[in-house]
Amino acid sequence: MAQAEIGIIGGSGLYNMPGLTDTSEIKVETPFGDPSETIVLGTLEGRKVAFLARHGRGHRILPTELNFRANIYAMKKLGVSFILSISAVGSLKAEHKPTDFVIPDQFIDRTFARNATFFGDGIVGHVAFGDPVCAVAAKAFEQGCKEAGVVGKLGGTYVNMEGPQFSTRAESNLYRSWGADVIGMTNLQEAKLAREAEISYATLAMVTDYDCWYEGHDDVTVEQVIKVVHENSSNAQRVLTGAVKALPKDNSGTPIASALQWAIMTDKSMIPATTREKLAIFLDKYDK
Repeated sequence: MAQAEIGIIGGSGLYNMPGLTDTSEIKVETPFGDPSETIVLGTLEGRKVAFLARHGRGHRILPTELNFRANIYAMKKLGVSFILSISAVGSLKAEHKPTDFVIPDQFIDRTFARNATFFGDGIVGHVAFGDPVCAVAAKAFEQGCKEAGVVGKLGGTYVNMEGPQFSTRAESNLYRSWGADVIGMTNLQEAKLAREAEISYATLAMVTDYDCWYEGHDDVTVEQVIKVVHENSSNAQRVLTGAVKALPKDNSGTPIASALQWAIMTDKSMIPATTREKLAIFLDKYDK
């Protein structure tokens, strides 16, 4: 039986969810290793929720070091059909001011040292990813922003850089020339793996600073980022509460729920038994 309907992944500054009731903690084992942290199960707005601190409590894990596969697999194992992600980002446009929220609908990948697929080891799969964000989950975030009375722009492009260093000025201006809206270090791999897991995914990107392109703006510092994150964490939690309330029971009405239906290229008889067992949580529904 599913232990949660909705997964929440908290980023920088959001290491817990004070609004959860009837909470318990669970360590979820996965064939890809350990998730970032034990997962907190609880109830929010009458919904069963699983909360995961992306970087671990105390912010111990670099973006490059995150075990994205274990994090998403754990959510799948718990039965979630929606993941609501919170992430601190830099702004690439003057219109996105610090403390504003952006709900991206596109990503650009600038990472180079991460594993962002469950496939391999004898099985090949290609999921559609033209629209990387679930429109239903994104709309729920928009509704949550309205209820919380905060700025929440629906739509925009998120540049996912490798990090952990912030951008050079040349890089920042390059991304601006592409028309990108915000820049961060974590969300694209989550979105890719969630799609392979047939989980609907959306990001609430909290603007902490103007990236270093901004004339007259000091170079980005951790102190500056953390200050805004702490100031806005209560808003983020209120937005999440509204978003959870707005989500449907499950994502069966979206194409994401059947993303793997035609994605597997490998002849079933050729998939190694160990790989098939590892991915059974994804594949069993199509082998009936």
